[in-house]
Amino acid sequence: MSKTIVSYNVNGIRAAVKKGLVDWLKEGDYDILCVQETKAQLEQVDTSPFEDLGYQHHWYSAEKKGYSGVATFSKQAPDLVVEGCGIEKYDREGRIIRTDFGDLTLLNCYFPSGTSGDERQAFKMDFLGDFFDWIAELKKDRPQLLIVGDYNIAHTKIDIHDPVRNKKSSGFLPEEREWLSQWFESGFVDAYRHLNPEKVEYSWWSYRANARANNKGWRIDYQSATENLADRLKKAHHLGDAKHSDHCPVFLEIDL
Repeated sequence: MSKTIVSYNVNGIRAAVKKGLVDWLKEGDYDILCVQETKAQLEQVDTSPFEDLGYQHHWYSAEKKGYSGVATFSKQAPDLVVEGCGIEKYDREGRIIRTDFGDLTLLNCYFPSGTSGDERQAFKMDFLGDFFDWIAELKKDRPQLLIVGDYNIAHTKIDIHDPVRNKKSSGFLPEEREWLSQWFESGFVDAYRHLNPEKVEYSWWSYRANARANNKGWRIDYQSATENLADRLKKAHHLGDAKHSDHCPVFLEIDL
């Protein structure tokens, strides 16, 4: 049975709803929608339009209002929902929510950005190291993992429109790209790149300089599947026509 899973950094779910997110979701009729950067507490959002489409929803918001946050919408009720990773400095920012569906554990994640300065870049690198270790432990008990979301890293030169000019930019630093290489060498498959080895598509564009219209973007949103799921990955692509955010949704079809 195939499942369609879409991951989308909406850069504020209330703003995205005003831009037509619910109508877009109705048309797509996806099994699961993983949203990052909700920038809202649950009580600040009218969830009835999502419920009318048949979605259950689980939220993990940041303590700071209007900041970060993740939410997972699913037609099927998850067997288990776990908020956070148990590390307070990340969990207070609402960055990870886990939902289990049978043998599959789905993690909806919003990795930190380092673009605001050295302090947040250091926080991002701490997160990457701690996340790697946490997942290694989780994988022992839950060997079928799908980890989707905004990783805030472009991996290789074909994942960014101008690799030369951005070589010192947060999100394309050598140490970040090396982390992602180690990540995919540790038993994970980049679902999009696995199915589209040479294709150039981006998932985020700056609001500056008409970047999206000129397709000057970055691929920073990923679906990492454990290697035992690789042969079940059917389709992976970007839904570039959806324009509710500075990101676009990333689509995955997986045979479960």
